[in-house]
Amino acid sequence: MKEYCIRELDKERWKGTPLPVSYTSEYYYDISVHKTAKGFEIPVEKKRFDTPFTHLPEDGAFPDKLFEDWWEKARAFGIVEDGKLLAAIELCQEDWSNRLLITELFVGEELRGRGYGKKLIELAKELTVKNKHRALMLETQSSNVNAVDFYLHEGFTLIGFDSCCYTNTDLDRKEVRFDMGWFPPRG
Repeated sequence: MKEYCIRELDKERWKGTPLPVSYTSEYYYDISVHKTAKGFEIPVEKKRFDTPFTHLPEDGAFPDKLFEDWWEKARAFGIVEDGKLLAAIELCQEDWSNRLLITELFVGEELRGRGYGKKLIELAKELTVKNKHRALMLETQSSNVNAVDFYLHEGFTLIGFDSCCYTNTDLDRKEVRFDMGWFPPRG
């Protein structure tokens, strides 16, 4: 099986390149918010969809693209073959909080299950440590259980959620923004 090399992507060449991020999930992480006498209870429980949930690139108001203008300090790394982008990770330094953000992560169907997602995450972790960022952050969705479980396996933890990031009915739709973080070992 062919082995691919990850390299830094040139901003001028790859700016605006769409990333066909799609997934189908039979499960979701259900979030419910309950006001109690002492505060709030927010259980998060993995449940099965009645029918599988599919997210397609055209579903969102903001399709995934590399080097969007609002990510001024973005750097991207990827796997390219014959001019085609097979996998990519985009990172953006957040100066005010000294965190590194994963703004995009894409692994094409032909490379899934071959360890390239892990390699891209390892690269992001190495840059987090090398540049002395206090955390590596990302956003995913409660409906994308494969992604959430992958990030958990890679040492990330759920650090928050936004129950109305995409629509005012995210909780009902079971597509809630999950914020996840990885923290370098102290030493």
